[in-house]
Amino acid sequence: MGEVDPAFIQAQEHRPKPDFTRAEGIPLIDLSIISSPNSNLDNDQALGGLVEEIGDACKNWGFFQVINHGVPLAKRQNIEKASRIFFDQPLEEKRKVRRNEEKVLGYYDTEHTKNVRDWKEVFDLNVQDPTVVPASYKPDDEELTRWFNQWPEYPTDLREVCEEYAKEMEKLGYKLMELIALSLGLPKDRFHGFFEEQTSVVRLNHYPPCPVPDLALGVGRHKDAFVLTILAQDDVGGLQVKRKTDGEWLWVKPTPNAYIINVGDIIQVWSNDTYESVEHRAMVNSGRERFSIPCFLGPAHYTNVQPLEELINQQNPAKYKPYNWGKFLVTRKGSNFQKLDVENIQIHHFKIPGSELAEKLD
Repeated sequence: MGEVDPAFIQAQEHRPKPDFTRAEGIPLIDLSIISSPNSNLDNDQALGGLVEEIGDACKNWGFFQVINHGVPLAKRQNIEKASRIFFDQPLEEKRKVRRNEEKVLGYYDTEHTKNVRDWKEVFDLNVQDPTVVPASYKPDDEELTRWFNQWPEYPTDLREVCEEYAKEMEKLGYKLMELIALSLGLPKDRFHGFFEEQTSVVRLNHYPPCPVPDLALGVGRHKDAFVLTILAQDDVGGLQVKRKTDGEWLWVKPTPNAYIINVGDIIQVWSNDTYESVEHRAMVNSGRERFSIPCFLGPAHYTNVQPLEELINQQNPAKYKPYNWGKFLVTRKGSNFQKLDVENIQIHHFKIPGSELAEKLD
């Protein structure tokens, strides 16, 4: 094991296998009919097949890839270049914008997933700057605070590049949410109101070469707590998705200029388990560094997340108690700065006892 900190070492049952399975069948969905400048979601005939594809992908996989999505390639290349330049700096430079319990955005290199340290470094920024959130995780504390982005001196264009990219992620995210709404039999604008004061995040990930890729993970197994994740990954790849049918970990081959989309926990609750958030993780390797850029779409802090009333009835009663997204988010953020002795807060903690197919604990 050499000089690798034991904090990085996964338990035996969670270590990546050297002979991993390549993902076959993860849907690749062409968004060209809605991504042209004059497109709209009112052309029922052209849209029907696309909505069905989206619904099937969300139900059967919880993951899919999109191409012809309308995000300009130059915007993606610009943020990828700036990300590489930022992470290539000496550690002392990056730590000038290190996040802490007061400044929760910026650079960080000691994040834990499931109480095991991740082999990565990150830079986080909010899409809406500043973002309003609860000042405390305590239920009775009504005070609010604002989270501000931090920006390094170098690269000098990082802020501009990130802000331009974030706008593209917003546009794509809202298009996808309209398609998901239609796939659930809802009006296309059903989700719009949740994002008026959004808590969405763009993250720059850097996974350095790892001397023990069979023992450590770039990110351990987890589900995403937000609404939807839009992921750009480089040509190295490393994302693995847990197949719903048999629990097998599948390696997702990078598709040039595609985005990988995954259903988050909030969609699982809103849809009352019609769509499920799926476990995934990131592998590392000993030879090449890897970069990825996820965008996590998040609603306003005051959103009470619960099954949508249009999707529940006597035959399909609500499976979750409401929870406040802002308090949930602040609780999660606080846990990033300490190793917990207990499981981090999860949506299954809000599962109504006795609801069918109660979600098993991680």
